[in-house]
Amino acid sequence: MIYGKVVGSVWATQKVDTLNGLKFLIVQHYSVKGDPLSNFTVAVDAVGAGAGEMVLMAQGSSARQTPITKNRPVDAVIMAIVDKLEFKI
Repeated sequence: MIYGKVVGSVWATQKVDTLNGLKFLIVQHYSVKGDPLSNFTVAVDAVGAGAGEMVLMAQGSSARQTPITKNRPVDAVIMAIVDKLEFKI
């Protein structure tokens, strides 16, 4: 899983039919300590996330395990909105 922050959206009017109805969000990766990283991913939103929210993402074949992404050409999915993250060393 990847921890990150929703920082934007992607609109694509022309896409394969199996992607119709999906919302694409841009997620900036974060460390568990809360530091922003330089990585960004475009992910399908499966939970109703919005700009500024911290989320958990899955990538690869795991991204196609949610009801809305099953059998669709998706490589990243937002599968949780994080309410709290506690990090202790």
